[in-house]
Order: sequence, then C-alpha cells, then structure tokens
Amino acid sequence: MSFTVEERGNPNTLSYRLFFKNSDGKYVSPFHDIPMYADESQNIFHVVVEVPRWTNSKMEIATKDPLNPIKQDVKKGNLRYVANVFPHKGYIWNYGAIPQTWEDPGHKDGDTGCCGDNDPIDVCEIGTKVCSRGEVIKVKVLGVLAMIDEGETDWKVMAINVEDPEAKDLNDISDIQRLKPGYLEATVDWFRRYKVPDGKPENQFAFNGAFKDKDFAIETIKSTHGFWKALISEKTNAGGLNCKNTCVSAGDSPFCCSTDEAKAVVGRTSPCGTEDHIPCSVDKWFYYEKK
Repeated sequence: MSFTVEERGNPNTLSYRLFFKNSDGKYVSPFHDIPMYADESQNIFHVVVEVPRWTNSKMEIATKDPLNPIKQDVKKGNLRYVANVFPHKGYIWNYGAIPQTWEDPGHKDGDTGCCGDNDPIDVCEIGTKVCSRGEVIKVKVLGVLAMIDEGETDWKVMAINVEDPEAKDLNDISDIQRLKPGYLEATVDWFRRYKVPDGKPENQFAFNGAFKDKDFAIETIKSTHGFWKALISEKTNAGGLNCKNTCVSAGDSPFCCSTDEAKAVVGRTSPCGTEDHIPCSVDKWFYYEKK
C-alpha cells in the first residue's frame, strides 16, 4: 500500500495544503482512509509524517477540513512555528500521527484523569532518516509519554521506522535508554518547555514524566482506534471534525465522499505556487533555566 501527496497553494503561506492520494490515484483522507495497521500480526503501524525532524513549521492534519490535508497551524492569523528552546532546534524527531486514531475529548482517561485532545494520536519517530512532509511510513512502537497539554491528555508515542538500520535493535522503551542515552530526557524537556516562549506555562505529565513500555503504548493506540471507530460510525458526535472519506464509509453514510466530490474539494484550492520565505525570527534560540 503506497501513498503520494499533491501540494496546493503557496508553501509557507496560509493557502498551503498537502493532499493525499492512494496507489490508484484516488484522493484520500490521511485521518480516515489510511489504515492504522501496516501489519496487524506484527503490531506494525502506519504513521503520517507531518513535521520532518529539525524543522519548525507546525504542520498538522487538518481534522476539520474536507479530506483532512496537512496544513500549517495558525494562531491569531499568523502561521505557527515551534520555538527553539536551547539546546533544541525545531522538532527533534520526525513528528506525525497514526491514522484512524482519535483522542476523544469526551472520554476521561483512567490513568491521566484528563479527556483527549480531539486529535489523532501523536508519534515521535526516532530513526536515522529525516523524513519528508506527508511521507507515510511503517513503524515499530517502543513506548509512550503521557503529556497533559492545557488540561487535555496528549499521548506521545515513541516509535522507529521499520526500515531504519537500528530498528532490529530497538524493541521497547528501555532500548532507547540503552542505545540512545539522553534522548528520552530530551524528549520530556522538549515537550515540557516548547510553549514557554509563547507565554504559556510548562506542560505537565502523567506518571511523573516516566515513559510507559511498548505493551502499554500499543493498548493506548488500540483504545484511540476504538474511539475513531465510534466517530466514523456516527456513534460519537463528530463536533467540528470533518469525517469525509473516500474509502471507509459505505455509500449511505453522510461521511462517504465520491471520487468527483473529492476532486472538487482539491479543485477549490489554488494550484501550487511560489514558496514564501520563512521568517528569520524562526531561527532564534530561547534560553530558560530548568526548574
């Protein structure tokens, strides 16, 4: 199963969108149409890469837009860039999401005591390769961090691309600690402080910031897949989420989107144009004493 992307609008502007196509050239939703599992028997999952490592543009699957293209997050009318909190530069992993998962804002998690953040579950891919925006990769899950972001549960799954040369040696969270010393601590530090330059308080964590192991992570992913199933089958109120899809829903579902409808969605956006410059201020480093 392979997927390609089609750029629309002008990169680094409000108009930019990245739409997805399957191997048949049919437009699909990366939120709903890409299967969660790449190989269920081996617990291998698909991940949609939203942000390549070392970059700052806060790109994300647009859960409220038709066909859920990737676009850059916006705050107060301006494109969002993640600040560099020393010693970090941009995102320190390939950052993305597992399709067909959803952290239900109506469900209070028994471990964190907080409801979900209304998004697909996030993934930090720690392999050697710097991935491309929109790339769909297959990963082994290694563990998970339970971040509490402004009172919402926001799981961060640690994983590695199955094609990475180190993948055979990384099978659980303890292997990251052993083979990549300092990486887990840096991950907690990154998530704790990345919003501080925006005037926000430090993020908090369940389990005192400790990572849970592979088995716990897989069960967490499966539970978010269950929430997604309820969403796509109309057993849960979608709220402002756009559940239009071209492959999952039956023809009588209000979420079913025909090939022509999907083409029309893309056609309403502007063709890919000239790339705008990323502001120089994005390279600034911020310094804070650790508490």
